[in-house]
Amino acid sequence: MEQKMSALTWGLLALLGLIWGGSFFFARIAVAEVPPLTLVFMRLSIAALALHIYIAGRFGIYPLLKSRWREFLILGILNNALPHALIFFGQTRIGAGLASILNATTPIWTVLIANFLTSDEKFSSAKIIGCLTGLLGTVVLVGPSMTSSRDLPLWALLLPVIAAVSYGFAATYGKGFKGVVPPVIAAGQMTASSLVALPLSLVMDRPWAIAMPSIDSIAAILAIALLSTAFGYILYFRIMAAAGATNTSLVTLLVPPSAILLGFLFLGERLEMTDIAGMALIGAGLVILDGRLYRRSRAIA
Repeated sequence: MEQKMSALTWGLLALLGLIWGGSFFFARIAVAEVPPLTLVFMRLSIAALALHIYIAGRFGIYPLLKSRWREFLILGILNNALPHALIFFGQTRIGAGLASILNATTPIWTVLIANFLTSDEKFSSAKIIGCLTGLLGTVVLVGPSMTSSRDLPLWALLLPVIAAVSYGFAATYGKGFKGVVPPVIAAGQMTASSLVALPLSLVMDRPWAIAMPSIDSIAAILAIALLSTAFGYILYFRIMAAAGATNTSLVTLLVPPSAILLGFLFLGERLEMTDIAGMALIGAGLVILDGRLYRRSRAIA
């Protein structure tokens, strides 16, 4: 049975959309001065530390980390280290709004991956139509760069999409953590992915040779780690407990508008008509995948 959402829960969902949209905004500021792999490490390690402080040893976190470290490592790579790095590299050339739109294809890839890798999440007609609509939106966004009619490199547009695919694999793999308290999953995967990101940052970026970031970049790093990542996960789990996973998934529709608004107000970013059309198609695909509008229209009929 579909869970109802109170006014407070809707407000928290809107706040989460703003916070997660802000992650693309903060990343766009920070990546101008901090190399992507170093930014990934700083984001994950600071967020992991904050979550460990929040958990304070509860829920048997340390025995779980010891016994299931390989699983946390795989999840951390798929859900944190790899997609964050891809998005940050992409954002060295594209804006916060466009990166968030491309990454909003995550539920579409999740449905496609789950269909092939699981036995209980197969295609339905709504899922097929939703996926095709969303993928068409992705083609609309990426297509102009393939025809050289747009001054954005194709690789920068593809990286957030590949990150979305990685998130899709992570969502499917994460089903194996059923029964583990969600904050422990978040802390475990971020701890593991921090350990992966550290040597990559040291070897590839040589952070000791980088100039001290500006106050704006430092503030952006702290915001993306503490606000968008650590607090964002805590808020996400609170909403899920109150409203269920399906209602919470609606945040996917709120992230791109938030990132676009922040980019427009503070970074002077503008969207082309193809960006708007692509976002509309991806949004339509997500609504179709969600399925509630279709079910309600049938109930009314």
